[in-house]
Amino acid sequence: MKIVFDRKKCTYHVSDFNGEHNHDLHVPICVHLLRCQRNITESQAVEVDLAYDVGLTQKKSFDLFSVKSGGREHVGFLPLDQKNYFRTKRERGLQFGEVGSLLMGFKDQASQDPSFFYAFQLDNEEQITNIFWADGRMRMDYELFGDIVTFDTTFATNKDHRPLGVFIGFNHYREQVIFGASLLYDETQASFDWVFSTFLEAHNFKKPTTLFTDQDIAMGNAISVVMPEVRHGLCTFHIMQNAIKHLGNLMKDDSCFLSDFKALMFEYEDVTKFEKEWEALLKKYKVHGHSWLERTYALKEKWARCYMKTTVTLGVRSTQLSESMNAKLKKSLKSKLDIPTFFKLFGMVVSDKRYREVEAEYNAKEKMPRVKVSCLPLLKQARKVYTPKIFELFQRQWEKSLLALVGNKQERGRLQEYLIVSCDEEGEYVVTHDEENATLLCSCNKFETVGILCGHALKVLDVLGIKYIPETYILKRWIRGAREGCALEEDGLDVHRSRALDVSDRYRELWPDAVRLAHKASEFKDGTSSTKVR
Repeated sequence: MKIVFDRKKCTYHVSDFNGEHNHDLHVPICVHLLRCQRNITESQAVEVDLAYDVGLTQKKSFDLFSVKSGGREHVGFLPLDQKNYFRTKRERGLQFGEVGSLLMGFKDQASQDPSFFYAFQLDNEEQITNIFWADGRMRMDYELFGDIVTFDTTFATNKDHRPLGVFIGFNHYREQVIFGASLLYDETQASFDWVFSTFLEAHNFKKPTTLFTDQDIAMGNAISVVMPEVRHGLCTFHIMQNAIKHLGNLMKDDSCFLSDFKALMFEYEDVTKFEKEWEALLKKYKVHGHSWLERTYALKEKWARCYMKTTVTLGVRSTQLSESMNAKLKKSLKSKLDIPTFFKLFGMVVSDKRYREVEAEYNAKEKMPRVKVSCLPLLKQARKVYTPKIFELFQRQWEKSLLALVGNKQERGRLQEYLIVSCDEEGEYVVTHDEENATLLCSCNKFETVGILCGHALKVLDVLGIKYIPETYILKRWIRGAREGCALEEDGLDVHRSRALDVSDRYRELWPDAVRLAHKASEFKDGTSSTKVR
């Protein structure tokens, strides 16, 4: 087609037209499919990224755009464009390679959070093998709640099948807190040596009191080398699973082997009784010389109750904290993910865990736990001081004290020994009261291991006429104000974190206001009649 401009008349007209080289015009309903009409705008790109971050599939996120826009033809792009957008973004993000891009991400994180710690290990060919990281909040949480730590690894978290190791504990609400994470090259002792050493370095070489792991031999050897002073406990759940695996033939029909073996882990407090019952189990099921049982027995100090009763556990006897975290990770993360994407989604899982504390904090102030005897000063004090979950544990011990009886009392100088028997449990317990130092020590070691007074000690307090919990026996890690002294901003970020925001952050801050504005405008005809802003 030729168009000529007539200068005299100042008009245009078609001077020549050849219809053989033209396509038929599309009907209006198909116009949105033309390539020239398709484009993902900057604002849409942000929303596409946010939808991906929360786990929406590309199809579901596109369906969401369709509903918001009033139909697929009004979205402005197709699912294919969305797929190409992600591929281009991923290629651009991996311009320095997977590990290089991850390190760039670490550096960016460190620029925003000066407390962010990361480290990596190189092999002989200067290739990165093991990686560890912990942000400022993880380091702060460890300072407050790092007495008990569980560590476990899980496979298939990324396409390289690298084991992911996560250090986990729990806070004053008994909600999970994460102290650090690592991507390992393998599960050898050398790798675990590096990970444990780096973990301590990240936390100013403060060692946990007790560390729980599974029965991995390389992991156990690394702990004995890097932190020999730390009490190493074995996960009772893994032991039970291994018992089923190695001795399943003994669990057929009406066999009681599993319950008998479980009793050895949890029931016997006396060492002599444990040793007697162990021999009885070997004889009953004729398993003398069984290799797995012999190896497990050699580690009895790490799993049997009678050997663990003086160990600080806070009620933990397994890596259940890590297991539940791994289940969440496996649900959210796919093995085909590249490392930078994995790291981003891992951060979202961590944020989800941290929000649990926000909910627990709100519920603790909104709903005070029920006190069964409201006039009792001891329970009123406990409800006010302890977080709800810890108060429930404490109140349960108080109920046990009601069933306890003082069988005998002996004076040994400044010490008073009370023999306590209970109507609901076998055995006798001795509670020693030091009148001069105002201290209590029970043979059940409840306070030393869990951090709250047992029913036996509470019975003695009642006999002594003490109506309040002594301050000595209120651990800060269990109280409502456990975080007091740690400067946190209103949004839960530590004060050292930079407030420099990227485009996505700014978009998230502006989005709620934009939605409210659009909703308000939509209530009036004049509010939607103005020219659309593009």
